[in-house]
Amino acid sequence: MAGRTPDSTAAPGDAPVLHELVTAWFAEHARDLPWRRPEAGAWGVMVSEFMLQQTPVNRVLPVYEEWLRRWPRPADLAAQPPGEAVRAWGRLGYPRRALRLHAAACAIRERHGGDVPRDHAQLLALPGVGEYTAAAVASFAYGQRHAVLDTNVRRVFARAVGGRQYPPNATTAAERKLARALLPEDESTAARWAAGTMELGALVCTARSPECVRCPIAGHCAWRLAGSPAHEGPPRRTQTYAGTDRQVRGKLLAVLREATGPVSQRRLDGVWHEPVQRARALDGLVADGLVEPLPGGVYRLPS
Repeated sequence: MAGRTPDSTAAPGDAPVLHELVTAWFAEHARDLPWRRPEAGAWGVMVSEFMLQQTPVNRVLPVYEEWLRRWPRPADLAAQPPGEAVRAWGRLGYPRRALRLHAAACAIRERHGGDVPRDHAQLLALPGVGEYTAAAVASFAYGQRHAVLDTNVRRVFARAVGGRQYPPNATTAAERKLARALLPEDESTAARWAAGTMELGALVCTARSPECVRCPIAGHCAWRLAGSPAHEGPPRRTQTYAGTDRQVRGKLLAVLREATGPVSQRRLDGVWHEPVQRARALDGLVADGLVEPLPGGVYRLPS
């Protein structure tokens, strides 16, 4: 197994053993998260997938719970202006996800009678739903057989099968082929495998401090069996926040979220000291549809 490379389309010979070990570990160690409960339904799963992109679980939980309390079905969100979705998004970051989730809710109401579709192609056709989200909703909400590749799963596969510390910076065709080859044939087992590998990457096979002694597949892991060699590829990308346009955008949006009416340019000018960067950030928010300019030099969330 240690000699395998991620560009192979055949599953490792011990794939059934991996399936059994990971799904058994998941059954015992899975976190009790609200979107995993039966009452969450497909809409709850979809909301969680939008919110969890690039955002840790502990930050998502309070926003998710309030969101589902306020908008328990797609039609409830679709009935509101998109600015309310941006307001409720709070400080989760990457607020365009709120607009995309609102657009998806509108499409679900208009095209699917208010119910999140089961069909993978119909999910993929929704606004803001890409390859990963469509597969995740189909798998986690409806128990279907799909390769669900997020950062955590890609890292587990890179180590366990590829013998590498980290996956490539961007998802490759080779990774997709490997993920499909590793899928159990049985639909329900495939869905548990998808959830289990994701949880394994989140809790045990972490990026910086993997706890191999707790890993159910440590004895089959190509990276560990090779002596856990250090990463030799391109440098890992790190995200900065302080002083960036993202930080300025966040400060501008915070003022608009908290306001009960339109906000003046003067008030927005007070959130950041550097005028060129501040203007660029505000222009970007307007271009992204997150902020709506009104006559008289005032701004509001989109209506």
